[in-house]
Amino acid sequence: MGVVIIDGSTVRSFVNDETHFHKSVEEAFASLDLNNDGVLSRSELRRAFESLRLIDTHFGVDVATPEEELTQLHDSIFDKFDCDNSGGVDRKEFMNEMRNILEAIADGLGSSPVQMALEDDKGFLKLAVDLEASKVFA
Repeated sequence: MGVVIIDGSTVRSFVNDETHFHKSVEEAFASLDLNNDGVLSRSELRRAFESLRLIDTHFGVDVATPEEELTQLHDSIFDKFDCDNSGGVDRKEFMNEMRNILEAIADGLGSSPVQMALEDDKGFLKLAVDLEASKVFA
C-alpha cells in the first residue's frame, strides 16, 4: 500500500498519454482474459471485480450483500462494458470504458489535490501518479 497525492489533472494526463494509457489497459486486459481468447466473459470480469473487493466492503468493513443483488450489480457492470451486446468485452470496449471511468474519476477529483491510500501498486491511479512523477523528475 502507498499513499499518494493526486488530483484530476494527474488522472486526465495519464488518460491523454496514449502510449502509457494504451499499454496499461492492454496489460490489465491480458491479466483478466484468463483463457486468452481476446474477449472478457461475464465470469472473467466478475472475478476481477470480486478480487478488487469494491462491492463487498465499505471503508474496510465487510458488508453482507445478498448473492442475487451482487449478481444483478455485476451483470449491470458487464452490460455497461459490453457496448455492442455481443456477450463479451473486447479490448476496444474495455479501453473505452476504462477511459470513461478514469475521466469520471478525474472530474470527481477536480483540481484540489487529495491524499489517497492505494493498495494496488499496478492500479490505474498509481500508474497515473507514477507517470506524473516521471515527468517532474525527468
